[in-house]
Amino acid sequence: MNNSAKKPVIVYGASGYTGRLVCEYLREYGIPFIAAGRSADKLQAAMQSNVPGIETADYEVVAVEHTTAALTKLFTGASVVLNTVGPFAKFGPEVVQACLAAKCHYTDTTGEQDWLITLEAEYGAQFAAAGLLLSPGLAHMYTTGEIAAQLCLETPGLDTLDIAVFWGGSPTIASTQTILVNAATSKAFHLQQNRLVEWQPDAGLYSLAIPGQHELALALPWGGTSHPVWFRKDPRVANVKVLGGVFNKPLMMGVPKIVEAALKATEGMNEQDRYAALSQTAASVMNTMPPRENPRLNKSVDSVHASGPLGRAHCVIFGNSNYKQTGLLQAYAAHALLQQPPKRVGFASGCQAFGHHELLGQLRAFGLVAKPELTISD
Repeated sequence: MNNSAKKPVIVYGASGYTGRLVCEYLREYGIPFIAAGRSADKLQAAMQSNVPGIETADYEVVAVEHTTAALTKLFTGASVVLNTVGPFAKFGPEVVQACLAAKCHYTDTTGEQDWLITLEAEYGAQFAAAGLLLSPGLAHMYTTGEIAAQLCLETPGLDTLDIAVFWGGSPTIASTQTILVNAATSKAFHLQQNRLVEWQPDAGLYSLAIPGQHELALALPWGGTSHPVWFRKDPRVANVKVLGGVFNKPLMMGVPKIVEAALKATEGMNEQDRYAALSQTAASVMNTMPPRENPRLNKSVDSVHASGPLGRAHCVIFGNSNYKQTGLLQAYAAHALLQQPPKRVGFASGCQAFGHHELLGQLRAFGLVAKPELTISD
């Protein structure tokens, strides 16, 4: 393809559950895109069967090998790559290296804290020097909660964030695989006095009082999440702890047992064998695509208590369809980047790159979140 005619946005992993939703919202923004992945047949089938209105989209399907060289060739001439191929610590380096070589902005939907730490350390300065954005974790489970945190932090003097993220539904096949692999191979950190401190490995399930219900909900550190990494260089913030979960209590009670069994079964294995075994376990837990989200069933709650020596703020954002929120956030990032530079280049969160009010406005415009409920105590 002539590079001057290349479509400006590439969705890598477009045939997956989240990738399809990204394509759907790119169509709504009227953005031409390339749906890329390993199998042209799978990509074509996914576009035709799972992306509403695809017949009105300006897109093409491209099969590509997962190598830095092949990806660089595909990305050259484009402007933005939206990556949904995880686990990102395993499959992400080639994509990031290709983006740098092809001079493309990079976003992904990761929930892997170790991947964020690696990206910031190894690639952040290079992307910044090239004037490019490196924005991992642009997804409901991280960005919507970050919006709530940023709204709290508009009140000066608050330095501690206590974040809870909940959603209705079940993880996708890829998310389940990422959760298991990440839990087995990586530590989870929270932020304590500007230092990343490891969660106790045997912390188990936490019971949380979350807004909107009387029944306590079960939560986990969920790999530590993105927030402690994003906020550790924010001069306003010293401490960040995040707990998350699904509203399905039996599913939550089963997660620690599944992880413990997987760890025991793969003990002593080399990295490659362990990954294969964990992937097999993940497939036995979740091997079918979840149904398309229903806003009556797939609800979300993002709650942030922010505190300081003498002040308090609480922000809760009720929403629905967390995977759709992710698809929209990714598509809006492309929409924004095609028109002007981000607010910050190099390693940056969605809010740092695009503004929390701007992202909130998009989520509200598409009917995915309610007006935030913000309470400030002097």
